[in-house]
Amino acid sequence: MPWPIYLALKQLFPTGRVSFFTLISVLGVGLGVALMLVSTSVMGGFGHQIKRMIIDTQGEVQVKARGLIDPAAGVEKVLAADPGIAAFAPYAQGVVMLEYGRRPAFPAVQGLDLERIAQVIPLQRYLTAGSLDDLDDDSVILSSLLASGLGVRPGDTVSIYTPLMLERMKNNEVLLPREVRVAGIFHIGHQQLDSSTVICPLRLMQDLYGLDRMVHGYNVRLQPGADADVVAARLNRALPAGVGALTWFEANADFQAVLAFERNMIFFLLTFIIVVAAFSITSSLLVTVVRKTREIGLLGAMGGRARDVALSFCVQGGFIGVAGTAAGLLFGYALLHWRNAIVGFIARMTMGEEAFVKFYQFSNLPAHTAAKDVFIIVVFSIVAATLAGLIPAWRAAKLKPVEALRSE
Repeated sequence: MPWPIYLALKQLFPTGRVSFFTLISVLGVGLGVALMLVSTSVMGGFGHQIKRMIIDTQGEVQVKARGLIDPAAGVEKVLAADPGIAAFAPYAQGVVMLEYGRRPAFPAVQGLDLERIAQVIPLQRYLTAGSLDDLDDDSVILSSLLASGLGVRPGDTVSIYTPLMLERMKNNEVLLPREVRVAGIFHIGHQQLDSSTVICPLRLMQDLYGLDRMVHGYNVRLQPGADADVVAARLNRALPAGVGALTWFEANADFQAVLAFERNMIFFLLTFIIVVAAFSITSSLLVTVVRKTREIGLLGAMGGRARDVALSFCVQGGFIGVAGTAAGLLFGYALLHWRNAIVGFIARMTMGEEAFVKFYQFSNLPAHTAAKDVFIIVVFSIVAATLAGLIPAWRAAKLKPVEALRSE
């Protein structure tokens, strides 16, 4: 074993046991690594869950136009001919006023083709009451929070008022509100979707808005392994003028940008924990240089080169970085494994689990750990700890053997 490495190990374990300074330095790096791992995994979990919700409710690609799309205009032929598309279904959307028991609400409504939508969007998975088999041209499905706010249950009848009624009034025509039955209730897990969404058959939506056979767009499900960006670019070259294809990410670009910004900011702020740990490593190694001044001078007098003396302190910093990173990864993965139990305990100790779910909209804390994030955390923590030994190494290398031997 090279003597600089042997010397580094002897200083880290002076009596065969871990020294106090080494233990504190390793714990500092480990806590920083654990916090960075947990924070990035939780934020990644939210992003992964939101991505799944978006794809489950919109498909990987959406085809839209500035106005209305005529199904006979050739759009469906283009979609059917693309090899990357597994299924597609038309939709029409808008905003209506929903009334039940003199309580109004103004949800977004989406009309779907019931015969084709099951191949694109797994609505049945999110139903908490009722069934899609009960949905017909005189019934709707409400989101959970909307139904709760109106006090509606499956089987109740609600009134729908649409902008078409105002258009008819301009022509001195009276259009009565549409009475429809609530066939079911769904819960997706996204507050905005669960608070103000109505799903109905496409024919009902076309009647409510006077669209005839027109639609607003198509939800598209891709073949397994197909790239959404490639398929969208191919569709944009083949679709008629005025009609375009957007990936799920492009359709929600603003929200995804905010989520990515929050994630990056949290990661950036938590890196300062590693920086503080690196400063503690520097200070402890500087203390070692002061305490071992005479020994360092003796090594120089015996022929030890300055760079070998410096190497021993860099090795100490690197060892602390590796040990701290390993401990931090173990602690971080343990926290992620028991995260739901920890969240449940905090909820019980503060506001209660029911209130926690009501206000924060989740009972299980999502987590998704990307290999790229783990690699960045590992490399950053080890490099920071190794660099923390440079100042003590430079200080030790600058010592003159004669002056160091005179040190008291």
